[in-house]
Order: sequence, then structure tokens, then C-alpha cells
Amino acid sequence: METPLANGGDLLALCADLGAELPQAVRLQRLVDLLRAQFRCGAVALLRLEDERLRPVAVNGLVSDALGRRFAVGQHPRLAAILARHEVTCFEHDSALPDPYDGLLDTLVGEPLPVHDCMGVGLQVEGRPWGVLTLDALDTGTFGAAARARLARCVPLVEAVVRVARLEQELRTLRMAATAPNEGASDGAAGLAARRAGEVEIVGESPALARLLHELSVVATSELPVLLLGETGVGKELFARLLHQRSPRRNRALVHVNCAALPESLAESELFGHVRGAFSGAVSDRPGRFEAAEGGTLFLDEVGELPLSVQAKLLRTLQNGEIQRLGADRPRSVNVRVVAATNRNLREQVASGAFRADLYHRLSVYPVPIPPLRERGNDVLLLAGRFLELNRARLGLRSLRLSPDAQNALRRYPWPGNVRELEHVVSRAALKALSRGVDAAAIVTLEAALLDLDALLAPAAPAAPAEAPGAQGAAAPPGPTTLRDAVDDCQRQVVMAALARAGGNWAGAARALDVDASNLHKLARRLGLKV
Repeated sequence: METPLANGGDLLALCADLGAELPQAVRLQRLVDLLRAQFRCGAVALLRLEDERLRPVAVNGLVSDALGRRFAVGQHPRLAAILARHEVTCFEHDSALPDPYDGLLDTLVGEPLPVHDCMGVGLQVEGRPWGVLTLDALDTGTFGAAARARLARCVPLVEAVVRVARLEQELRTLRMAATAPNEGASDGAAGLAARRAGEVEIVGESPALARLLHELSVVATSELPVLLLGETGVGKELFARLLHQRSPRRNRALVHVNCAALPESLAESELFGHVRGAFSGAVSDRPGRFEAAEGGTLFLDEVGELPLSVQAKLLRTLQNGEIQRLGADRPRSVNVRVVAATNRNLREQVASGAFRADLYHRLSVYPVPIPPLRERGNDVLLLAGRFLELNRARLGLRSLRLSPDAQNALRRYPWPGNVRELEHVVSRAALKALSRGVDAAAIVTLEAALLDLDALLAPAAPAAPAEAPGAQGAAAPPGPTTLRDAVDDCQRQVVMAALARAGGNWAGAARALDVDASNLHKLARRLGLKV
């Protein structure tokens, strides 16, 4: 009887892999590597179905950002056709259906896919659709009848590998949940773990992100207050949502409060509610955010911006589990878990008297630092791939990708605005390309110059900071001695340069930097610039 794989040694290697304990990412990558060698083709990809999108979990022959892309099934007819059948689906060389990998084969460096062979098969695990396996060959005739029959015989083996990988990941997750909170993640495959339906997705595979996700999965099951610490744009709200979704409170409300946007005169009423007549305009009783989050989670974003008067009342709530509406005579019991976030150094605020020490200790029972993008290695390309695919679909482009120089530029840039800045950079570059008259039916390659990262890093002219209103007195700092000093120095130069170009207008500088004006003001104050 003919084996599914032509080389018996490869079959033995695959069976040996099934008997070994391997990280999920390694097991699935070995599978696609073997399949590409067996079928002698240009690219092989294994994609998992999640929320009507196909997520690449292992690829060989595609560009490095492919793992960060998400292919909406409804937007890619070839993938939809493959997913719909649990048997081999082939596309003839003259097929009019667009190829989802156009411009993404690493051997073509952004060139359109020529006439080529393509086949794939829908995969099932335990009787339910799991995803698809796709194969592309640059030479027509590669996938003849024999190759198609061989792929059909490979399907049970592929599904067995996928099932083993899934079961191992579930077992590993159970083991991790039983370990101490300070124990590191057992492998770097956290980004490939299965998500619950509707759960927020965190893109990345770096060790720093794997450690963070492991830590959040451990603390999520507790009732401890959590303080998320991180720079602007690292995604603190996203991690707060993930924390809630993995907690026992996942079926109750997650209420988000932006503390920086609360006027001081209304902050107490917004958080704790008020009764009729408590102040002018209070024509009826009104519950606050704590009551809205009853049984669930209250996320206090930018908690360092809370007025001191409200901090005292928040402390009493954390201590006693009670709130008192403004103007009410009696307290009310609440069952709410508090997750807070800040991009400020609360220790420094405590030392300066801007933040209560006792509240800081209550909120930081479990502090969780979120790594900045510059510490996440190749995650920057995976995230860029995600934003490229979003913009491709949004702008109606055939294909959108990065040139090799653009990829290197993304790796080198320090990303003071982190993931949010990366999203803006990719979106802005795609719009620039479109505005310059590119053909939407062609493959659009974003070059490094289009990202304009050098302009973001360009220092201000020597005389500009002294002339720009609001920047007086911002003396040049000494040479940076730590990574944080270097980042602050870079941010300071970028802000002053934007302010100089905007003629001293902070709103204009904020638009040029593509950031919220209030966030720019807070950043400038932290950097020692006069606002």
C-alpha cells in the first residue's frame, strides 16, 4: 500500500514527532516544512478558522508578516471554496478567482503571482471545521492527478498532527494554570493558543509577549486588583479586556472608565452615582460606573489622572466593597473587580503628593508591566501584517505588502507610540500610496520612504525649540544613560520638531504626529516641556 508521503523516512519523522512533546508552533511548522519538501512547491500554509477569519498558524514560502495577517473568508473566494469542502480543491491556472497570497510569496518579493498551480483542503478536527491547508506551486503541472491524490491521503495525518497540537496546548495551559504566578511560560507558542469565541486577540509570538500572556492567564482567575503599567499605545485596554474575558466574571459586564476624560466636578458622580437633588441639575437618581459593573470588572484607564478627592473615595470602596452615591445617606455594597492602567510613574506621583500612597498600594496588589513594542522583536512585522491586510480590504486593493527595506525600517524604529503608532504609520502609508495613483488591481508595495519614519525621528532645528511658544525653558537634556532616557530624549525631539513645524500650535502638532491632543499635552508635561 502506498504511503501518504512519498518518502518513507519523512513518514517516520512525522510519526516520531507525534510521539514527542513539542511546542505547538514547532510541531505545526515541522508539518508545513515537510509538506513543502514533499510536494516541491513554492509555499505551504496552515490556517485556522476563527470568527469567520482564517489565521495563519504555520507557513513556509510566504513573507515574514504573513503570520500576522487575518484573511476574512468572505473576502477571499479561493479560501472560502477550500474551507467549504473536506476534500482536495484545485484551481486551474486560468482561474479568475483572486489568490490571497498575491505578492506574498517570499521568492517573488512583491511581484504578482504568475500563472501557477494551487490546491488546498478543508481540515476537520473531531468532526468540526478547523481550518484549511493550502499549497501553491509556481510551475504549472506541479499538482497533477497524482499530487492531488497524495494530498487527499495526507489529510488524516495532517488532521492528526493538528489534533495532537491542540490537545498538547490545552494540557500545557492546564499545567501553567497550576504553577506559581512567577513561573515563566513553558514555550513561545502563547500567540497560537486557541481563543474562546469572541475573545480579544493579541498578535505576536515574542518571548516577552508569551510571558505577559502567561502572567495574565494566571492572575485572571483571582479576584486581586491588577495594575497594568505601560507606555502610551501598548494596548493596555486590550489586555484589560483579555484579563476580564479569562476571568470567572467573563459573563458579566466590563465597564471602561477613561479617568483622564472625567471633569473633576463630575468624576465622583460618574464613578459612584448620585441621588436626586445632590447638585444643580441632578433631577433624578443615577447609578455610577461601579454599579454598572456589578458582578463584573471595572477598568480604570489612566487612573493616575483621578483627582485626589475621588482617590479617597475610591480607596474606601476598595477596602470595604461599598460605594456611596453623591448626596445619599447610606452606602451600597458592590461586587466589582478593579483593573487599573496608567502610563505614568505612580511612585513618583506618590512622592510628589499627586497620588495617594494608600490607594497606590491597594491598586498595585498585582502590577503587570506591558512590554513596549521595541522589546517585542519580530512582533512588529506580525502586527504590520495585520494592519496591512485590514487596509488592503478597507481600500479595496488587490494586495498590499512591505518591501524588504520597509521591513528593516520597521524593525529599527524605536516606536515611542508603540502599537497604536505602528497602526497609524501603516494606514497613512497605504493612503499615501493610493493618493499617488497606484492601480488598485496591482500589487501595492510600501517602500521605506513611504513610511516616513525618518521624519518622525528627525531632530528639531537648533533654534526652533527656543522660538516655539510653549517650549521655552526645555533645555537639551544630557546624553541618555538608560533605555528610558533614550526613549524620552527621542520623544522630546519629535514633539519639539512637530511643534516647531506647526508654528507653536499644539493642536497642529498633535495632528502632525497623529495623536490625541490631550495625550500629547500629558506626554509633553512628563518630558518637561511647557504646555
